[in-house]
Amino acid sequence: MKKILALAFLTLFTFLFSVINVPQGLTDELDDITKQINDLTNALNMSISATKPLETEVNSIKNRVTVIEKDLIVKEKNIEDGYKNLEKEYQILNETIRDYYIKSYYNSPLLILLSSNSASELTQILGYQRATADRDKAIITNIVLSISSLEERKKELESEKGRIVVIKDKLSKIIGEAKTYQADLSGKIADLSARQQEIINSRSGSFTATIGDSNLADDYNASINGFRASAPSGYFAAFSFGAFTHRKGMSQYGARGRAMNGQSANQILSKYYGKEPVNKDTGGDISVSGFGSMNFEDRYLMGIAEMPSTWHPEALKAQAIAARTYAYRYKVEGKEICTTEACQVFSSSKADNPPQAWRDAVNSTRGQVLEDVVTYYASTHGGFTTTSGWDTTDGSGGSSFTDKAWDGKGGSPWLYKAWYTQGYSTGSDKCGRSNPWLSPEEMADIVNAAIALKTGGIDTSRITPVTTSCWGGNPYSMDELRNLVSGNGGISSATSVSVSQGDGTTNNVTINGISFSGSEFKKAFNLRAPGRLSIPQSGFAFFNIEKK
Repeated sequence: MKKILALAFLTLFTFLFSVINVPQGLTDELDDITKQINDLTNALNMSISATKPLETEVNSIKNRVTVIEKDLIVKEKNIEDGYKNLEKEYQILNETIRDYYIKSYYNSPLLILLSSNSASELTQILGYQRATADRDKAIITNIVLSISSLEERKKELESEKGRIVVIKDKLSKIIGEAKTYQADLSGKIADLSARQQEIINSRSGSFTATIGDSNLADDYNASINGFRASAPSGYFAAFSFGAFTHRKGMSQYGARGRAMNGQSANQILSKYYGKEPVNKDTGGDISVSGFGSMNFEDRYLMGIAEMPSTWHPEALKAQAIAARTYAYRYKVEGKEICTTEACQVFSSSKADNPPQAWRDAVNSTRGQVLEDVVTYYASTHGGFTTTSGWDTTDGSGGSSFTDKAWDGKGGSPWLYKAWYTQGYSTGSDKCGRSNPWLSPEEMADIVNAAIALKTGGIDTSRITPVTTSCWGGNPYSMDELRNLVSGNGGISSATSVSVSQGDGTTNNVTINGISFSGSEFKKAFNLRAPGRLSIPQSGFAFFNIEKK
């Protein structure tokens, strides 16, 4: 039985290695990724299941070997003692054999007959001789059997020990190889599953976007007006409050809205950072990545490309002070500052010939910085900041907060937008879609994905967009996913929706009576929504679901 079990596992082990082949380098659009995850997971489970009984068998065999080895020591001692006594046994054996043959020769029945005085005496002598012969035979037989028994027992014990040790070594080798195989599979599964995380990251706005030198472009189909005017009846859309933002510090569109409403640069900075600027010695140079050392005020700050120069002068001043403060710590600490949105955007061509409005903003605020604060900023916070709460005209939220959000007052097209592009540019890839609207069936599919993500026993690695032309993989079809969650509230068509909001967060989303937290629904949406549809918010979930 052990041989059959080991042979079966070896066959399975060889088969798995022959059929499971995972490429080491994954491209951005790896075909069959989720299918491979599923195959690898099944192979891993099969390997674990096959290994467990073998581990139990090995432990049992190890215990038996231990007992046998102890028994062998005792029996070998007995055998050794037996061999020491063999000299006496051999002497007795030799004497008995010699006497037996001598007696056989001299105790001839004819001689006994001739020498006997009577029949009675003859009978007694023959009986005595027969008894003596039987005794000698018994002695000879017992000694020979004793010697043979010792030798046989020793051979049997050594043979059994040898067999068990061989089996133990073979099983230990199989289990070692299986453990290595399982570790290899686990690593490959982790690598492949990371692709799902890449999808989440690419759809979650895991970077911060600032405005640059021009206003953000608008997309009518992604706006609430475009949805209400053009989407088919019964369709849905997911609108984000702000996007590609950390919601820390200053909203650039919010600063513009405040400036247009009469607030000064210092008032704007006080609202977003809680303090007003002070004067510092900002003379000297700063090290800039790719450009080397340059004058801090007269070149580096002149080349900051983070806000259109056509904006209100007070907004430009607030931007100049925020940018100066952000870079000042690099200057003081002698560190090199990058030139992208990861730090703040620097344009050498702009530094060569800065627009007059921006030059004035930098010069009029020369030396002004905010102390003890990192001046984060982003284009649009969605009406709420993590540092000061609601960024609205009256500082409160409510159902109409978008009407009073400073982002909106500043004209941000990102305050309330449905996203269906790969990046934040309206010209980036749309995966063949012309709008971000979802049919009742598509919304139901996202609901089913959210249910599946909360349900145990479902292979969630295949919950990826059905649009494989953009994402690759082997996602569940809509029918497959619906069938998987049919016993847990799965739906075929979305017909109703309600959303509850809190302070800068979406608390709950309820569709067809099925409720999810905002973060649960956002995760399902970003994993399953077709095309490039997304809720591009990293670290928070603040959105709304509209139904036409």
